[in-house]
Amino acid sequence: MRKTFILIVVCFLLFNSTAAFADWGESFYIVGDLAVARPLGIAATVIGGAIFVACLPFALPSNSVKSTADALVREPFGFTFRRPLGEFKTDVSYVPSDEPGKKTKE
Repeated sequence: MRKTFILIVVCFLLFNSTAAFADWGESFYIVGDLAVARPLGIAATVIGGAIFVACLPFALPSNSVKSTADALVREPFGFTFRRPLGEFKTDVSYVPSDEPGKKTKE
């Protein structure tokens, strides 16, 4: 019971105190990226790879292997390993694209 209470208090303080850290600037985003977003990105890449292997028998006959791999493996990999630390732009893809005119950051 005590551990649950401490966990709830810590989570409340972490998620409720973002206004207090607003003046930290970029360093707050870098620490949050390193502590939260990168580990989640690694997990998403691994889980996406496993789901991709499971979906492969269905993607092969429909000729959708590339789009399936892009969505499940390449996007999480690009988000995790190619994105600059602390940058959370949603209008830029960090995966090299074959499409001309699509914004990418390489």
